[in-house]
Amino acid sequence: MTLAEKILAAHADQAKVRPGEFIRAQVDLVMAEDLTAGIAIDQFKNMGGKRVFDPSKVVMVADHFVPTKDVAAAEAIKKIRTFAREQGIHYYEIGPESGIEHVILPENGLVLPGDLVVGADSHTCTYGALGAFATGIGSTDAAAVMATGEIWLKVPPTISFVYKGKLPFWVGGKDLILFTIGKIGVDGALYAVMEFRGPVVKTLSMDDRFTMANMAVEAGAKTGLFAVDEQTVEYAEARAQRPFEVYPADYEQDYKSHYEFDVSDLEPQVALPHSPANVVPISQVDNIAIDQVVIGSCTNGRLGDLRLAAKVLQGRTVMQGVRCIIIPGSQKVFLEALQEGLIEIFLRAGAAVNTPTCGPCVGGHCGILAAGERCVSTTNRNFIGRMGSPHAEIFLTNPAVAAASAVAGRLVHPGEVTSTC
Repeated sequence: MTLAEKILAAHADQAKVRPGEFIRAQVDLVMAEDLTAGIAIDQFKNMGGKRVFDPSKVVMVADHFVPTKDVAAAEAIKKIRTFAREQGIHYYEIGPESGIEHVILPENGLVLPGDLVVGADSHTCTYGALGAFATGIGSTDAAAVMATGEIWLKVPPTISFVYKGKLPFWVGGKDLILFTIGKIGVDGALYAVMEFRGPVVKTLSMDDRFTMANMAVEAGAKTGLFAVDEQTVEYAEARAQRPFEVYPADYEQDYKSHYEFDVSDLEPQVALPHSPANVVPISQVDNIAIDQVVIGSCTNGRLGDLRLAAKVLQGRTVMQGVRCIIIPGSQKVFLEALQEGLIEIFLRAGAAVNTPTCGPCVGGHCGILAAGERCVSTTNRNFIGRMGSPHAEIFLTNPAVAAASAVAGRLVHPGEVTSTC
């Protein structure tokens, strides 16, 4: 069996599963956030739910509209907060362990290798970086899982993606996943597992792996998955409050298909409007002036991402007329960035630093675009209207490109402003 099949078989209490088979599996964690939890709560009550199946395995995170942006958001989040207190489940809104859901769940040790995690958020696949099978579900499905602790799944096939060579400077996980989506398209991994492997993957930081797994859904994948290695175990053991199981990857198994890329000459990648698959190397982007930069989100709001941005912004200033918004992915990331001096670098460069939120990515608050504006963003989607006006344009990049573009006032390679290639 593939890595994904081993995890699913164990959670279905079966010796073996095969792609296309329908299974009923026990979950280790179910999650909902402020866009989806309210509906899940209503459906949970409509089906007669009184108590969730296990309070230690249910998580709700308010992160899209916090600090609450208006009365509607305040009322919606109050409903979630009240339910969470009644049920005694994990709840994060504002506090020392709070932040963006896909940053804080691994950070707080709630997701571990070998887990089966479902969440009412499409980017739940982020946790595949830890070797967990994690996937997004609807709010009604989340309600059923909250009541029973089980979910039915059709076992997906696995596609292997092998990366060889040596990554150039300023090129990282965001570039690898944008490049891959550009090659296979937004439906290139439809209802399949994207298993990332190869010598380049072994050199990636955990932050880079989270970025890649996060965007697997942008290729239509059920999840993105990394085999557990020493780095993963070290990350998990530092945070785990319970045992976890490592399922070994067996590369002799049959995959649905196989891709192999030599990335030694890969440039920083840019997803042009209006699709994550509309990808070109930065050298093919010519003189595109910008109005705003956003560095953050569940894709690129971790400490490693902020360090990259700071490396570019240190001693430089954001171009006059450009708004540069930097949002740490969690309170812990914010504090570590503060202690490392990164926040001072951002402020002296003229950037605005915000408390953790998904606000701008989903067009909620803290960076909405007007008609005709262009934004370079480290988020994961550049659909029409995603960050505000349907007449705005979003360009997806890694944090270094975003920071360099803020300095130049147009889309540029980081080497153009730092003289480091």
